[in-house]
Amino acid sequence: MDSAPPAKALSYHFLTLHREKALSKAVSKSTSSTTGGHKPKGSNQLRIIGGQWRGRKLSFPDVDGLRPTGDRIRETLFNWIAPDIHGANCLDLFAGSGALGLEALSRGAASSLLIERDSRAAAQLKSNLDLLKADGGKVLQMDALGYLQRSATELPNAMFDVVFIDPPFQLNLWQVVIDQLEQRQLLREGAAIYIESGLNDHYLPPANWRLHRDKTSGSVHYRLFYREAQ
Repeated sequence: MDSAPPAKALSYHFLTLHREKALSKAVSKSTSSTTGGHKPKGSNQLRIIGGQWRGRKLSFPDVDGLRPTGDRIRETLFNWIAPDIHGANCLDLFAGSGALGLEALSRGAASSLLIERDSRAAAQLKSNLDLLKADGGKVLQMDALGYLQRSATELPNAMFDVVFIDPPFQLNLWQVVIDQLEQRQLLREGAAIYIESGLNDHYLPPANWRLHRDKTSGSVHYRLFYREAQ
């Protein structure tokens, strides 16, 4: 009788299936976002709401499903992480418009890595970083699961203090992303992890992720966790 495949192989196969599903959908953000599926007034413009670029308006392309995290939620989130953001290394796994990653840089983050699979959105993010002269910002045009699947040699010294997880809601990627972040040891002890989801979406955080704050806004559920020592 053939032996069962190793757990590592099964995990890789599971992650690959999720990645292929994500790549089959030409979306960058969920349509069930902070605007309830409707484009906000002044669509295709993002306003930085705090920090050195407060009030700056930035463009983002008309990509199907792309919705920036709303001003009210961003203000709440960055009030929560105000003690942690200065000098932090941040990871925005589903960058879209850059609402979270750029806001973090504006408020004093040392670096912000923005992962975005759509070519137009990624190009605009790079243009906005150049416009702001944001030396700490970097854009990678690839899907988030592809980034998390990179080998250890491709992720040298990749350790993050703040991570933003706001995937397209319909793809149900929260659990696989959470598991990979922990398994790949990409989070520092004490790291802040922000997760945005729909009201009825479910995921199971690791036992060492302590829930700090938990709120809803319209059809959006958003939470902040802190990673404690194992």
